Amino acid sequence: MVRNHVAYQFRSQALGAQGCCTYPPSTASSCAAMKFTKPAWVMHKDSSKTDHDTKRLSIFSVHVHPDGSRIATGGLDAKIRIWSTKPILNHASEMCNRPPKSLCTLSMHTGPVLTIRWAHSGRWLASGSDDEIVMIWDLDPSGRGKVFGSNEVNVEGWKPMKRLPGHESDVTDLAWAPEDRYLASVGLDSVVLVWCGYTLERLRKLDQHQGFVKGVCWDPVGEFMATQSDDKSVKIWRTTDWQLEAEIRKPFEDSPGSTFFRRLSWSPDGAHITASNATNNKGFVFIAAVITRGTWTSEISLVGHENTVEVAAYNPHIFLRNPASPIATSNICSVVALGADDRSISIWQTKSARPLIVAREVFERQIMDLSWSWDGLTLYAASSDGTIAVFHFDPEELEGIAPHSAQEQYLHKFGFVPPPIPEGFSHGTFTHSTDAASASRITPPPSPNRAQSQSQSQSGFGASNGVNGAEHINKLVAKKSNKKRVQPMLMSSVPSASTSRSALVSTSALPPSANGLGPRAFQVPEIPRSRQASHSASPVPSPRTYDADIEMGGPMDMDVPIDALDTSMSSANKGKRKASVLDTPEDRPSKPRTLGGDRPRETVAVREITSTSLVSTRPQLFEGANLLPVPPLLTFLSANVEGSDFVFEARNSEGDGATEVTFADGKQTLWLDYLPSPVLALTASTTFCGAATQDGSVNVYSHTGRRLMATLSFGSPCVMMHGCKLALMILTASGQLSSINVKNVASFFPPTSVAPLLSSSPNCTILSATVRHNGAPMIHCSSGIAYTYDVQLFSWTKLSERWWAEGSDVWQGRQRANKDKDIVASIEGAIGSTSIPAPHKERPTWWNTALTLGHLESKLHAAKALDSALEYKQALLIYARKLADEGFRAKAEELIKELFGPIFWRPGGRDDSWTPVVAGMAKRDLLREVLSVFARSKTLTKLALDWQDTLKKASNDDQL
Repeated sequence: MVRNHVAYQFRSQALGAQGCCTYPPSTASSCAAMKFTKPAWVMHKDSSKTDHDTKRLSIFSVHVHPDGSRIATGGLDAKIRIWSTKPILNHASEMCNRPPKSLCTLSMHTGPVLTIRWAHSGRWLASGSDDEIVMIWDLDPSGRGKVFGSNEVNVEGWKPMKRLPGHESDVTDLAWAPEDRYLASVGLDSVVLVWCGYTLERLRKLDQHQGFVKGVCWDPVGEFMATQSDDKSVKIWRTTDWQLEAEIRKPFEDSPGSTFFRRLSWSPDGAHITASNATNNKGFVFIAAVITRGTWTSEISLVGHENTVEVAAYNPHIFLRNPASPIATSNICSVVALGADDRSISIWQTKSARPLIVAREVFERQIMDLSWSWDGLTLYAASSDGTIAVFHFDPEELEGIAPHSAQEQYLHKFGFVPPPIPEGFSHGTFTHSTDAASASRITPPPSPNRAQSQSQSQSGFGASNGVNGAEHINKLVAKKSNKKRVQPMLMSSVPSASTSRSALVSTSALPPSANGLGPRAFQVPEIPRSRQASHSASPVPSPRTYDADIEMGGPMDMDVPIDALDTSMSSANKGKRKASVLDTPEDRPSKPRTLGGDRPRETVAVREITSTSLVSTRPQLFEGANLLPVPPLLTFLSANVEGSDFVFEARNSEGDGATEVTFADGKQTLWLDYLPSPVLALTASTTFCGAATQDGSVNVYSHTGRRLMATLSFGSPCVMMHGCKLALMILTASGQLSSINVKNVASFFPPTSVAPLLSSSPNCTILSATVRHNGAPMIHCSSGIAYTYDVQLFSWTKLSERWWAEGSDVWQGRQRANKDKDIVASIEGAIGSTSIPAPHKERPTWWNTALTLGHLESKLHAAKALDSALEYKQALLIYARKLADEGFRAKAEELIKELFGPIFWRPGGRDDSWTPVVAGMAKRDLLREVLSVFARSKTLTKLALDWQDTLKKASNDDQL
């Protein structure tokens, strides 16, 4: 723990010629003190390291609960961690560990957690990850206990209440609208999704950004939403019709695209947006741009950081220039904090031309996120170096801070009337008061009236947190003993935003409701696994025993109470609920009969088989024919079906027993089959499963266990096998590669040998072999080159290679990428992770330009071969900008002609050498965007305008 008082010095400075604020100099005549803390125990650990060799992992996001009692952090370990703030701010509390420092660890995400945001009500926590999922968490009073797979203990429990799928790449930022009316999520799929803050259903998909979207914020009035993207723009959206109100580009035209985030913030008075990653002076001066409401222009800049500004965060309070004067526009100002890649934090007040505070080199790496406490006195900062820093002010240090009631009074002047709240739902009103008795309590979305809820409670458990398909159903089974006791067991796991209620229970079983959206209390029979809606699974809590008369709404007994939650219900509302019991097995629906479905899933230890007769005969069968090493024979193999709990498994006997393959869901076997030869490799896609055996055969099954084609025989054992949707790739020890369309039962191309790839360099080996949905194989070699097979050319072609890292400005080695959506970037990341930095050499003048253009052209061919539409479009626009920057007219004109095609081209015409589509996109639609890039350049403007006219005429002719 680093805890001290840091004196930051101020000095008044005049506004610059361009209206820019500057850092104060290092010497000054007056100073003020504040508390600065870096709690060393707030960290995300590398689970592969021991306690003595703990490695900190990057923290991407931090956010303070509205009542200030806890913070949440999201990190590279794919976990969310909730910490108590009292030990951070109070040394005595830290020493006695009361309350506990770590409150909870949440681990449902499968990728790094990039953003976390508490709802304004304090009831829910939203998280976004590079697993493409937004997750909503709610407090679980019974969720305490040891964290699975670690020695950590959860002091309090938070359960995943609902999954919000919809993004097709990393979710980079989240923001709750005022009063939690909406939740906005943005991501690397260039899309903005707007969700209802009450029902958690998706309302809008905004896809007008042309680059990764890395920041989002809401107007405190509720009238607008702002998003910031790598397409170098900030877009303002109206919440009334979700149409574009304005687009701001000027301060971002020369901004770098290398930052993790572009997190922007809206001032509490609604007057300004401060946007990160802006520049002045053609990109040489890093600034934060202040955008004015209404005119949507940026005339003010916050200047002084020595590297890109990554995040901006406004203090939630408005400030009065003169506290003695009434609240008016001329008497209001705001405080904003900036975090940058220069490892520094600055805090500015809009009434002054100088920053209030400059904290230099607070971290060892760049700042990722900033969050103010609701009282406006504490600022939390998170860094990719795996630490957080805390700045705590005395009220006297932040002169003119006004209560939140003053902000509410001021915002009324805008006269904006928000849409009505969905009937039957309420977040309540969060009151940040120290008097718990006077604080309004947050209720989960209720049924329309309490009387109805009480009548329903007589038949069983009520769904305390269900919204539109988010029912929490509990099954109660009575034990036969003198004491009346029951065991509640969770039946439905995390609901998804796309899961319909009809998939969970019959609508006839539901009690009446005004709108059909509130939580229900009802009895349901056990649902057969084959009939349940598909949704993500959550860890099922261990059964606990309770008295038969279960008291709902009792005290949660939290170590750190949350003001937003009513943990002490009045005696009038403490009704007793009787447990519903399924008395006989006949009351439950029978389970469908399947081959082997009557036995539980078994666990087998994984060992290499070295003493069986099959292993000893293998060299005799294939000796001298193996180009690639045959993998070892194991007792157990498994392959998971992506996006589900299904798993395909194989068990090889160490003796004379049978070889068995099974398909399971959770702990239950769904079907099985027996094979005449031991299994060497497995694969499972969303449509089929494949098992490769030692005798050179491959069996392909559907998810119900039916063989989709005859057993394939390759005459050589399978070395690598991979499936993607309907495509199956098999690579044998003899070096033969086959790519098969399972649906059509046909090969994408004749079997071909990988020998040419291995002979390209000495001691070359194949590191991985996978396939795309279009049947294109991807072979990654130890030489630092990735290949695919071109069906038209009957030849292997290069997808990417280590060579481009020598000088290309757009090389993406070592960067995170989604393997499904950003396949070319993931290939470059894999190549970059195995490359060794080359020593610095003197290069020719045109070196970087030549390699950048060559790399982009190669990337276009790779994205086309792998049918990666988004990457093709992104590479094309970057290529166009590079041509425009360099002024290469001949290359630009050739690109235009290639995309435009023959002027008089018609489908089915004589000229079939040109196709109007590339990677599933119309070439002329792509040409429009390329021409808009050329039109903004200084050297290609006329060329672009001429072709825009030609394209317009051609489009008009096509419509005739």
